[in-house]
Amino acid sequence: MLDSLFTATTMDSTITITHALLTIVVSFLLGGIISITYMKTSKQSYSQNFALTMILIPSIIAIIILLIGNNVARAFSLAGAFSIIRFRSAPGDPKDIAYVLFTMATGLACGVGMYGYAILFTFILCALMMVLHKFKFGAKRSSQKLLKITVPEDLGYEEAFLEVFKTFQVGHELKKVKTTELGSLFELVYLITMDPKTSQKELIDALRCRNGNLNITLSMNPEASDY
Repeated sequence: MLDSLFTATTMDSTITITHALLTIVVSFLLGGIISITYMKTSKQSYSQNFALTMILIPSIIAIIILLIGNNVARAFSLAGAFSIIRFRSAPGDPKDIAYVLFTMATGLACGVGMYGYAILFTFILCALMMVLHKFKFGAKRSSQKLLKITVPEDLGYEEAFLEVFKTFQVGHELKKVKTTELGSLFELVYLITMDPKTSQKELIDALRCRNGNLNITLSMNPEASDY
């Protein structure tokens, strides 16, 4: 029985209803396992549509493989049909792309009848993703943020905040200086690197004591902000 599970099923021109239903059920269940693993290992909010799509992709790929079988003409016709489809979406997170390839590989294995290998590889890779997530593999020990500070025109801004940055061990780089309020105020834009454990409130309070309690903005995503 185990040998039959780990042996590819011969693809005939005719598809039995039992084989088709088994392929769809196995691929659907494995897609659900992959989708749950993705949701468990996602640090940020994820799209519900993407999670549902990952459940369906293995079944869709498996159905396509079942329809093609060993028929070369059918394979070329399906390739031509899919070539007219255009997916207009922004490039996703690299991990999302990896999960899409994961689901496609699972569907391919189910489609050719290698249910045992499909189950084995799915459980191994899902377990590996959970372990890497638990140990926070590749996580940065410091995060970059964008800091905007408004200071009065008579303040020597070049050295005014050096002591605060040193106290909180914040790496800083002055990116831009511009005048506001008809030249009575300066707006400083810093790209800072700070430990995630550093208290943001205490840092902002210390800066407020130096800039006369004027506006201070700390952006969590520096890439999405304009310097």
